[in-house]
Amino acid sequence: MAKESMKAREVKRAKLIAKYAAKRAKLKEEGDYEGLQKLPRNSNPIRLHNRCQLTGRPRGYMRMFGISRIQFREMASNGLLPGVKKASW
Repeated sequence: MAKESMKAREVKRAKLIAKYAAKRAKLKEEGDYEGLQKLPRNSNPIRLHNRCQLTGRPRGYMRMFGISRIQFREMASNGLLPGVKKASW
């Protein structure tokens, strides 16, 4: 389980990215790199990291489901993910 502060930091970054998206796109289009440098660092989408929606785990993230591999396996075993079943051959 990730610390609550780490989860909160990611949420804050996501808000900053949304806030400055239009301004950032305009500056990039104009080629104004000095203007881009004056924007907050965390407004850059590169700094956003995918995290599990349930636990906040940063590694082993499955983009299709939005959860970590561990949570995916538990939920799939319990039948909580529609259309997913354990392979057997």
